[in-house]
Amino acid sequence: MPIIVQVLLAILLGIIQGFFVPAWFVRIFVTFNEFFGQFIGFLVPLIILALVAESIANARHHAGRMLTVTLILVYASTFLSGMFSYFIGEVSLPYCIERESQLSLAPIRNGEFAPFFTIQLPPALDVLSALLMAFMFGLGIRMKNANAMRRGITELKDIVMMSIEKVLVPLLPLYIFGVFTHMSASGEVLGVVRSFVIVIAITIAVMFLWALILYFVAAVMTRTNPFSMMIHMAPAVLFAFATSSSAATIPISLQSAAKLADNKATVSFVIPLCANLHIPAVAIQFVICAMAVMMIVGQPIELATFIPFVLLLTMTCVAAPGVPGGVVAVLPVLANFLNFTPEMQAICLSLGIAMDAPITGANVLCDGAICAIVDKTTTGDNAPEAHELA
Repeated sequence: MPIIVQVLLAILLGIIQGFFVPAWFVRIFVTFNEFFGQFIGFLVPLIILALVAESIANARHHAGRMLTVTLILVYASTFLSGMFSYFIGEVSLPYCIERESQLSLAPIRNGEFAPFFTIQLPPALDVLSALLMAFMFGLGIRMKNANAMRRGITELKDIVMMSIEKVLVPLLPLYIFGVFTHMSASGEVLGVVRSFVIVIAITIAVMFLWALILYFVAAVMTRTNPFSMMIHMAPAVLFAFATSSSAATIPISLQSAAKLADNKATVSFVIPLCANLHIPAVAIQFVICAMAVMMIVGQPIELATFIPFVLLLTMTCVAAPGVPGGVVAVLPVLANFLNFTPEMQAICLSLGIAMDAPITGANVLCDGAICAIVDKTTTGDNAPEAHELA
């Protein structure tokens, strides 16, 4: 069963069951979630360390203006999309979410739904330390040609991936089920579900607006109609929506993007790279969702807090776009910068998984604009072939 179906069923069953189960039953899941939330926090720095270090250490030595331009555009697009969604959320969300009906998305200590016991599982590294170590190890392995350490990093990545696939992903639906069971039993679920619908609508609208901005920039540079460019990418977007996979959509994306660029080598280089790095829709979704949850619980929203949040969100998400369940890498960022409780994190996680299809489609749509901009910017450059990215 696809993970998105499992999560949707977990949300539905949790809401229904929470209305009639006894308090002791709810406390079982609260206790499990207390530990599992700490396990996620323990595992995420290792995910970032292993995946980022391994990708840097094993990447081929590319040179040229095209790679530089593409990376700058990819990171700028992801960061700016997050900030764009922040300002849209500041304007739109207060009209959609009632600040007066503030909810407490956390089990009450020594209350009816308090956990039976807690086990402390502190992470070995924090997120920033893991990110810095990943760059240090990855670049050091490349510069020193440390083959033994390269094999060690690769094996560490394999172990971390096994932990994700065998433990983390199978238990995520149970974790989300427990969160919604607790919220339903405490009488707070209706307000959250109502806000869910609002957040989804706003998020999809912001994704489309951001894609439109990118295509207007590309259209000005290429002197082409932006809407015709977006229509050319429609087959890839539909395929991405159906498969929820940017990687699986690469062959279709290559065909669609070929109509937007003059240089075929540009398309063969930029599209596979963007499929693994360009994630503006993820940034949009998590920023909008985080702001909505903060409004629901009455937490203040400040620009000075969201700038570093979006900056680290941009760097963190790139570490795990192709990892099943890799979206959990965002959770410690929510906790560290926005002081999210595990329950608040679980809401953002649930919405991220539930919106996997439109997020993937939006990312693929934006990839076409980046490809057109890179092609116009680097006309005449020699692009590496797509297979060199493997």
